[in-house]
Amino acid sequence: MKLFFDTEFTGLRKDTTLISIGIVSEDERRFYAEFTDYNQKQCNDWIRENVIKHLYAHFPKRDIFDYKTRSVTAWGDKTHVKVMLIDWLNQFDEIQFVSDVCHYDFVLLIDLFGCAFDLPQNVNPACHDINQDIARHYGISEREAFDKSREEIVAELCGDPVIGRKHNALYDAEVIRAIHKEICHD
Repeated sequence: MKLFFDTEFTGLRKDTTLISIGIVSEDERRFYAEFTDYNQKQCNDWIRENVIKHLYAHFPKRDIFDYKTRSVTAWGDKTHVKVMLIDWLNQFDEIQFVSDVCHYDFVLLIDLFGCAFDLPQNVNPACHDINQDIARHYGISEREAFDKSREEIVAELCGDPVIGRKHNALYDAEVIRAIHKEICHD
């Protein structure tokens, strides 16, 4: 099962901390978590304006399980989110994570578990990066693909827009899923 994911974090630095994580499976099961223990001192004005403001303001500050859709919304510190995520991941036999320019996202996901050796057994320890698929699809360099607006790609290729706010981890995961569905035929 492919799981499309994105993280939001406190900045492009070695000691960055997770603010939120959003994951959407191929069959639309979702996991979303906001962390309570991120380092607020690391947040610059851009992070506050473009990430923190896009956290769910209506979020009830408690975990929500939707048994019908097998989706989870969690809120808590890194230890709590890890437990919730492991439980949610257990519903899948084999997992291939897919992200967009995933070098920070996947490292932070692995760090949530401890290290790569601590990943659940059903998780592939390598992440698929959709930026390469975008470059191949458009016949452009990976650098040009990096600079291409994901929202413009969705508008061009997908019949339906993705509803939400850019820089919210769950919305960004939905965008990654929508693009992958249109340009990757595997």
